[in-house]
Amino acid sequence: MLYKDNQIIFKDMIKKNFYDFFFKKFLHNKIYMTGLSHLLNMREKYSFVNSFSDVDYKIFSQNGEDGIIDYLLSQLSIEKPKFVEIGVGDYTEANTRFVFERTSAKGVIIDCIYGLEKKISKNLATWRGELNVINRSVNSKNIIEILSTFDSLRDLDLFSIDIDGIDYWILNKLPENFSKIAIIEYNPIFGKDIEVSVPNIDNFNRTKYHYSNLCFGMSLKAAIKIMQSKNFYFLGTNLFRNNAFFVSNDFKKNKYFSNLEINELEKYVDSNFSESRNKNGKLNFLNKKKQIMEILDCEIVDLSQDKFIKKKLKEIIDI
Repeated sequence: MLYKDNQIIFKDMIKKNFYDFFFKKFLHNKIYMTGLSHLLNMREKYSFVNSFSDVDYKIFSQNGEDGIIDYLLSQLSIEKPKFVEIGVGDYTEANTRFVFERTSAKGVIIDCIYGLEKKISKNLATWRGELNVINRSVNSKNIIEILSTFDSLRDLDLFSIDIDGIDYWILNKLPENFSKIAIIEYNPIFGKDIEVSVPNIDNFNRTKYHYSNLCFGMSLKAAIKIMQSKNFYFLGTNLFRNNAFFVSNDFKKNKYFSNLEINELEKYVDSNFSESRNKNGKLNFLNKKKQIMEILDCEIVDLSQDKFIKKKLKEIIDI
């Protein structure tokens, strides 16, 4: 009887894996073709775009980055972008996923996850292009060494970083003009006025740093300033208000994005997503005002002076 029971269980497992494989493949193809059709239709309107909200569209990115990326690449006439993305999870949702599948591009993706390469190979045909998968924790000490291994900073077209932590300090180590396009995560909770980042801590973990998960990354103002020092200009953000987009000054705005209007920073930190947690680790969905109050005692780095100084957030923010 036990033998027969095991046979039934084994057959059920085969059946489940069979259906999972073909369902996921069907769903993936459906998402891909629908997204591609949308972008091809939108390209006819790119010369008239005056806001990223016109092109914000999700395919495989977490939010609307796919549409914005396609717009930027199209305006710069980049057909097969060479890219680097830091912070990709298992690559199910990532800023460069569609670009890789669509163009068979050459890229480097980096994250620190157990079995990363195996997980990626399960949901992506990596043979379509040249995809270098690096399973390492990135910090300001090793970023140049990691990227130089793959010659990734030469003629880079697209760079994206989203590690919910010391993004600022990694950017600080990169040379000028390290890419044509850059997507930089920022923390909208910090607001529009202050120029701050969390401290430069190796293996930074936003949950360990503060139970709320709210104190991470850099402010938008800090992102804009450091990118200006790298010879980039700010073009806007996604509608979700957590990723900022920059283009190298080698590609002048008045030539490539003449219709694009840049708004006051207040608009780009007007986010409504709520992922806060209480001391027990449970989501408590604090509103925007309560979010900032929750992390006032957190230590951050004030970047507004020549000498960076660690302070409590409540020391520099007006409530």
